[in-house]
Amino acid sequence: MANEIKPAPIKELGGYQHMRRMVLAVLVVVLFAALLFGQSTFPPETPVHETIEMFGVLLIFLGVVGRLWSTLYIGGRKSSEVVTGGPYSITRNPLYVFSTIAAAGVGAQIGSFSGIILFALLCAGAFHIVILREEKYLKELLGAPYRAYLARVPRFFPNLSLYQEGDTGSFKPRLLLTTLLDGLVFLVALPVFETIDGAQQSGILPVLFRLP
Repeated sequence: MANEIKPAPIKELGGYQHMRRMVLAVLVVVLFAALLFGQSTFPPETPVHETIEMFGVLLIFLGVVGRLWSTLYIGGRKSSEVVTGGPYSITRNPLYVFSTIAAAGVGAQIGSFSGIILFALLCAGAFHIVILREEKYLKELLGAPYRAYLARVPRFFPNLSLYQEGDTGSFKPRLLLTTLLDGLVFLVALPVFETIDGAQQSGILPVLFRLP
């Protein structure tokens, strides 16, 4: 279900989309730096370390697939109507939610429980700032229908009991491809951090801190 609203100025909308991509890029750099010099207290090749890493891989794939699912519904309609179906029926910001899940998966590549939590909190905190600015903008743009949506659907943590299928509107494949390419950053982390782990084990890279 969606309520039609006049389109937003392209420049304004582009600014928020650019901010979202910049936040994601900065987070990737920060996470990479953390993994470059951090190591788990659980030695590599141990069952606990390997289990955490595999759990992280599942989180990354869930995050990427979730972002694609969200794009199927939002598909360029965010500035012209209130999208309330699919993932947008259970959380107002599914793209950010699934990005946070993927970031948690990257954190798990340290083989650390703390890495999962810290990376998720860092990502969610950074996105929270963007979310607040987007909400202010969309309240002015979309008016009463969006305010009603704000009152009904949680900002971040999904409420599965609210789920409604809705419709995907006029889907644009280009936007799905863009979202997929953005999400590949998380997948690229897998071989990169395996290489880092090997370099740490061989002494090429120093280990500056350890996480439980």
